[in-house]
Amino acid sequence: MGDMDISAAWHEGKVWFKVPHSVKIILEGSVPENVTSKDIVLNLLKIFGANSLLGYSIEMEGPAAERMSLDDRITVSSMATEMGAIIILFAPSAEIIDYCSKITGKELKPLFADKDAEYLKTFRIDVTRFRPMVARPGEPHDTVDITDVTGTKIDSAFIGSCTNGRMSDMYSAAEILRGRKVAPAVVLKIVPSTDSIWKQCLDEGLITIFKDAGALVSNAGCAGCAAGQVGQNGAGEITISTGNRNFPGKQGKGSVYLASPAVVAASAVAGFITTPDNIPDSPALFSVIKKGEKSEKQAQGQSTPETREEILEGRVWIISKDNIDTDMIFHNRYLAITDIREMGQYTFDNLKGFEDFSKKAGKGDIVIAGKNFGCGSSRQQAVDCFVSLGIQAVIAESFGVIYERNAINAAFPVISAPALNEMNIADGDQIRLNLKTGEIVNLNNSEVYKTLPFSDVQLKVYRRGGLLGK
Repeated sequence: MGDMDISAAWHEGKVWFKVPHSVKIILEGSVPENVTSKDIVLNLLKIFGANSLLGYSIEMEGPAAERMSLDDRITVSSMATEMGAIIILFAPSAEIIDYCSKITGKELKPLFADKDAEYLKTFRIDVTRFRPMVARPGEPHDTVDITDVTGTKIDSAFIGSCTNGRMSDMYSAAEILRGRKVAPAVVLKIVPSTDSIWKQCLDEGLITIFKDAGALVSNAGCAGCAAGQVGQNGAGEITISTGNRNFPGKQGKGSVYLASPAVVAASAVAGFITTPDNIPDSPALFSVIKKGEKSEKQAQGQSTPETREEILEGRVWIISKDNIDTDMIFHNRYLAITDIREMGQYTFDNLKGFEDFSKKAGKGDIVIAGKNFGCGSSRQQAVDCFVSLGIQAVIAESFGVIYERNAINAAFPVISAPALNEMNIADGDQIRLNLKTGEIVNLNNSEVYKTLPFSDVQLKVYRRGGLLGK
C-alpha cells in the first residue's frame, strides 16, 4: 500500500482492495545442505521470473516448505514482490505455532486453507535440484548458479535488510567472519534489521566478531538495500548484497549482486564472489576504477494537468521493455523533491535509452510499455512525474501491484492490455483511448483494439480526482 492508501484508511476508515487469485507451489524433496532460504527464493525467481505470478497470492506447501524455520519463511516471503506476487503464505508448523504462543503469552489459533480451496494454478517444484544462486546486477530474477560468477571482484558487501537481517543471518555471517578479516579495499556493511536483534548481537558478542573482522556495523534499519544510512555504492562499484532488490540505482550508482548472508560474508573476506567452502588463504587485491558522474538536468517547471476526461487522445511512446522498475522511472536520488512541478524533468532519467525522455515528451503523450511496469519500491513520485510532465496515461501488458494502486489512487490513468503485443501500434502513432470501455483506436490506421476498462473503483477514484479527492 502506498502513502495515499494509508492516509485514506485513517480518513475514511476503509480502503479498496482487489482480491487476488491464489496459486499453490508445492516444494517437494529435501533442500540440499548448502542451499539457504535466500537460495530457495532465488531458485524460484529463476523458475517463475518477475511477472509470471504477477498479482497472485501464493501458498507454499510440501515437505520442504513445512521444514522451513520462521526466519526461512520470512526470507522467502519478503521477496514476493520480486516475483510479482502480492503475498506468499506458509501454513504454520507445530514449531512455529508453539513459538508464537510462547512469545505472545497467548494461545495461537492457526489459520489454514480450506480443504476444498480452489487454486488458479498449482506447481510442483523439486527442491533437490536447487543450488546456491546469485542474482546478477539489474534484475532480481536474473539468477544464475554461483559458479557462473565465482571470481568476480567486489568493492563492497552488505548484510542486512528485511530479507536477511535477522539473528539467523547474523549467526551465519559471524560463523564466516570469526577469526578472519575483510579483504583490503573491500567495505563490508552489516546492519541488523531491528533494535532487538542489534542488542542481541551485542549481548552475544557478534558485534565484536564483526568489528574485529573490519566490518562497518550500523544502527538497525533498511540501510544499504535502500541506498541509505551506511552510504550508497559509487559509479563503477560492484557490491554483493543480501537485499531483496538490485535494480539500477537502487543501492547507489554501482552494480549489485544478490546472495545469501554466508556468500556475502565469504565474498567480503575473499575480495571476490565465492562460497563459504572456497575462501582463499589470501584475499584478492585490486584497484577501484572511477567513472564520470552524470550531469544534472535543468528544471523545466511543468504544471499538473487537471482534466478528468474519459476519452483521451495522444501521441504514443513505445517502450518495449518488461519489468521497468520505479528506480528506472524516478530514481531514488531525487526523492527529496517534494514539488510535483519539479518531478517531470527526471522521468525515465535512469532508464537506458530514454534518459532524455522528459526533454522530448510532449503534454498529452501516452506511454505504452511491457509487463510488470512499475515493479520495485512503492514510490508515489514514479506516478507523479508523469503527471508533472503532462503524460496522459500509461498502457502496459501488466503493472506492479503497488504501482497500480498508487496510480489509481492519484487518478492517473493506467490501463492493462494483456494482448498488447498483438496490437499494430507504432512509436509516434496517434491513438484514442476510452477509459470506461477499454477501447483503443489507432488514428493512423483506424484499427480498433480492446483492453481492460477501468474497474468501477478505478473509475470512481478517477472521477473524484484521486482517492482523497472530493
